[in-house]
Amino acid sequence: MTNFINFITIARIFLAPIILVFLIFGNYLACILLFFLAGLTDYFDGYFARKYNAVSELGEILDPIADKILVVFILIGLSVELDSQLMALLSSLIIAREIGVAALRDYSARNNLSERTKVTFLAKAKTSFQLFTIGLYLLALAISFNLLIVISDIFLIVTTFITLYTGYQYILNVFKK
Repeated sequence: MTNFINFITIARIFLAPIILVFLIFGNYLACILLFFLAGLTDYFDGYFARKYNAVSELGEILDPIADKILVVFILIGLSVELDSQLMALLSSLIIAREIGVAALRDYSARNNLSERTKVTFLAKAKTSFQLFTIGLYLLALAISFNLLIVISDIFLIVTTFITLYTGYQYILNVFKK
């Protein structure tokens, strides 16, 4: 069962560049459908891991990486597709935070401080905000509704603040005395 669960997670990683390609070619409906499928893989890998007590070390590593890859690919694609400097700036901050937290986790692991970088509730909420915001953008593009893009921009600003704040929390936790 563990291999099946990890396969579901890996599928999410492979969906990210596929969604990006559809985004580049303007097939927004396919983007939404594949993004929804990616969301289902995120739900079901966790559900099956808990239900069958099949949590694995590889799965614990792959799941957040899959989320980050999905978010990074689509944010970059949306920045290009929408030709948005705001989105490019905010996406860069989000990506920098994700890389920084990955470095913190590596540092923590090397110094027996891994418990200080365990995923927090707010960090899980951050991922949900990121995915929700991306979904809003994709929906706005699919239905050609510009007001929804503006609303998505507002959500992206809020999401960026949450993302940066959780990174700040991790920094404080790792370097506290």
